[in-house]
Amino acid sequence: MSALPLRPPRRRTLSQRDARTGIALMSPTLVIVLAVVVVPLLWSILIAFQQLKLLEIGTANPLRSLTLANFERVFASGRLWASLGTTLVYTAGSVLLSIGIGLLAAMAVRRPFRGRNFVRAAFLLPYVAPVVAVTFVWRTMLNPQFGIVNEVGQSTFGWADPIPFLSEAQRTVEFLGAQFPIPTALLTAIAFEGWRYFPFAFLFLMARLEALSSESEEAALVDGASPLQTFRYIILPQLMPVIALLAVLRTIWTFNEFDDIFLLTGGAAGTGVASVRVYEFLTVQRNVGAAAAQSLVLAVVLVLMLAVYMFMMRRRGERL
Repeated sequence: MSALPLRPPRRRTLSQRDARTGIALMSPTLVIVLAVVVVPLLWSILIAFQQLKLLEIGTANPLRSLTLANFERVFASGRLWASLGTTLVYTAGSVLLSIGIGLLAAMAVRRPFRGRNFVRAAFLLPYVAPVVAVTFVWRTMLNPQFGIVNEVGQSTFGWADPIPFLSEAQRTVEFLGAQFPIPTALLTAIAFEGWRYFPFAFLFLMARLEALSSESEEAALVDGASPLQTFRYIILPQLMPVIALLAVLRTIWTFNEFDDIFLLTGGAAGTGVASVRVYEFLTVQRNVGAAAAQSLVLAVVLVLMLAVYMFMMRRRGERL
């Protein structure tokens, strides 16, 4: 019998070779993401359904029996709902304040003037400075015994007593004959967060303002529009996509914020956000399972918030 003829090697098309090259180039990044992000995430979800203490984390069996006891403990605690409420107020106030200050700063340095580059660079200092340094400065400034804020307030504005901004949970303020409770420490933490992260919004908004065409503004001024009307009806609508993106990013990051508020107040005086509660589960009670369970609850809440936002944006886009 004669031997069968050998088939020539099949040549791959250009698209197939490109696909193989892309997979080869992407593989190291994919492995790193799996090892650093996906595997720890799955491990955290698994821990949330196990009764696990901190001392057992090194010898834990991932196949041990699963239970909902951690979630029952988290939901049965009234501190979960209190911390979620505090987190929502802290997140909303911080996001609005940081974007608002960033918008004002971007509008202030929009037009050329002498020293504009220096001012722009100075605006970035709160964001690039180490968090330990800036929280120490704020704690020193707001100290009720020797802080400069209370010193100026008592000598210039006539404060009767120094205000413990970082250790007072609530202060009653009288206005027009009515008394209003003010969460002193929480508002101070919100002010710090807005000051520290407004440069992030400033960079995005300044870049968008630089790209805006001046023709529409000049036409509005010729038609007799005031600067406020020009900003309201011409500039602001063009900035809204950037502001929406900033709101989403800052909401995600602030909702999970821990280091800033922990270094500033330690989570005391009404500033116990949900991330501080997770830290207490992990370090004080040594309960890894309960800490993972509350972390998973926070992740679900954040995903639901983002889903509502995406639904609203999609409906808004369909109407437009």
